[in-house]
Formats: sequence, structure tokens, C-alpha cells
Amino acid sequence: MFGFRKKLSMPGPGEALPGRTTALPTAERHFVNGHPLQGPYPAGFETLVVGLGCFWGAERKFWQLPGVFVTAVGYAAGVTPNPTYEEVCSGLTGHNEVVLVVYDPAEVSTEQVLATFWESHDPTQGMRQGNDVGTQYRSGIYPTTEAQRAAAEASRAVYGQALAAKGYGPITTEIVKAPAFYFAETYHQQYLAKNPHGYCGLGGTGVSCPIGTGVAA
Repeated sequence: MFGFRKKLSMPGPGEALPGRTTALPTAERHFVNGHPLQGPYPAGFETLVVGLGCFWGAERKFWQLPGVFVTAVGYAAGVTPNPTYEEVCSGLTGHNEVVLVVYDPAEVSTEQVLATFWESHDPTQGMRQGNDVGTQYRSGIYPTTEAQRAAAEASRAVYGQALAAKGYGPITTEIVKAPAFYFAETYHQQYLAKNPHGYCGLGGTGVSCPIGTGVAA
């Protein structure tokens, strides 16, 4: 998008961009529901970070999910502190384009959030999602609790079987304890609500994920 060489491997030692010590300015409130983007969030709510391709379309999948309190886009699982969008697109930060999902577990279960994640993209493509190629488009789940990690690993196993039955290759999704989350610039937040005809490169496999069909506890 910005003319950078598409990098398909993580930056090596001494290769990552230096970044900066101060956070990038971002929106105070969610453009769709008005909730505080950076918190504080209601007591008892959970946060989960996921990456599934270009974060513009990915974020919309989750703010539309009943029980989700707020969503935000940002950068995670890389090296460079407080990176800009252009830096992430260079492939020299190691970051993934991700969505922070804050949800009420009394209304929507972690399994339901994960089912939305799996069904909204093709998790078998490695460092790409459709025509979007680069390390920032890799599939990833970044749990904030041990229960989320267990649910993520269980769902990966189940969905992997469902995909294999339809002829897909193995899942490449990384599951890593939630690293630092850097909020993206204001104009990226809820981008498709502000620009309804904006770009969305997400495409699921059409294979249903056999988890999360029950009622939240």
C-alpha cells in the first residue's frame, strides 16, 4: 500500500525499527457506540487480542457481535515500541495488525468470540490474508488469561479438523500470551464505520467452526 517490499519473515536482530517512547494519539471513544476506547472498562469484562488480516474489516466483525463492549485496532506481537502504520507495513517492526476485543462474558462466551475469529478469515495462509501479503497480516490469537489460552488452543484443534475435512491445509495461527498492545492512529479506529465503502480484504473459508454455539454462562 505504501510501496514497501512485502516482507514474509520477522525482522532479525538489529533489523527492527527503533520506534518511540510515546504512544501515538488515538481516539478517546468508539465511533459506533461511544464507549471509552482505552478504558476504563466495566469490572468483570474480558479482553482478547486477535489478528486476522487487515484490521479495518476485522474490527467490524467484532463490534457487530452482541456482548462486545468496545473494540479497537492496534499493533502487537512485534518488537518496535509505539510503531506507526507505515512502519508496521514495512515489515520491520514484527507487529501484527490486531483487534482488541472487550466483551461481557455474561453475554458472549470466549468460545463465541473465537468462533467469529475463525470464521472471518482463512487461518491457513501464513504471512498473508488473501491479496494482503506481509507479516502484519498473519493469523494470531493473543489471550490475556489462562482460560482464554486453553479455549484458543482447543478451538484451533477443533477448527483444524473441520478445515482438513474440507481440503484445507494446516492452521498457521499463532497463539501467544498477549504482548504489549499499541493503539493505532485515530483514523484507523472503526474505519469502516467512517468509510462504509472502504477496503475490506477479509474472506472466510465458508467452513463453520463447531464451537461457541451454546449460551454464555
